[in-house]
Amino acid sequence: MPKLDRDGVSIFYEVHGSGSPLILTHGYSSTSAMWQGQIEALAKQHQLILWDMRGHGQSDYPDDPLAYSEALTVADIAALLDTVGADKAVIGGLSLGGYMSLAFHRAHPERVRALLIIDTGPGFKKDDARETWNKRARDTGERFERDGLDILKSASRERASVTHRNAKGLALAARGMLAQRDARVIESLPDIKVPSLVVVGADDTPFLAASDYMAAKIPGAQKIVIPNAGHAVNIDQPQAFIDAVLQFLDQLNSPAPRKAAS
Repeated sequence: MPKLDRDGVSIFYEVHGSGSPLILTHGYSSTSAMWQGQIEALAKQHQLILWDMRGHGQSDYPDDPLAYSEALTVADIAALLDTVGADKAVIGGLSLGGYMSLAFHRAHPERVRALLIIDTGPGFKKDDARETWNKRARDTGERFERDGLDILKSASRERASVTHRNAKGLALAARGMLAQRDARVIESLPDIKVPSLVVVGADDTPFLAASDYMAAKIPGAQKIVIPNAGHAVNIDQPQAFIDAVLQFLDQLNSPAPRKAAS
């Protein structure tokens, strides 16, 4: 059970397979276990890196609220790539994990081979919309403090089926990682120059418009809507999700077609 020490905060991760590196980040209040159904297929031709964000799963739950932030999460991804010896990787994730993947690209574009953005929102340009989101994040933190992990029993499938040691880290992560400080990520979308795949479940209503927006703003982005799937698209429709992702990854690995001789 490998762990990475990040200034005294232990980050759990696991590596499967070998080949071109691919790191996947789970959503808020989920864990790396949400990807269990994809390991076999994705690790056949890739070095698949899965991990638990701070305050989640088998990683540490530091007491200091300042130990939870977008910048630290982006730095954790960079440190994980360093640990496995990957200069560059396909960076992907679901929901908050997808947002952090976009934030990673903004900070380290030279380390991103491609982006895999799943049931994700890119943030908000307008301060009032961001504040509405942040109030929801603060309320979520308060609910975890008040009601504990029981609230996950009625959550979407990528959250209801995973294990956390306690609710304290989730409350702190809601305030420090789920809440957003600025519009830098959404404003960076037109600057993305790597192949990008946006995946969304057809029934994930809150994220349909966000997926359309990202597909329109990221140059050359592909978008796939998977029928009969909600927010946990990889769990609701695992084969359709794998088919979409593998087709995208195969395109990355295919040599560019040669021009016909004149």
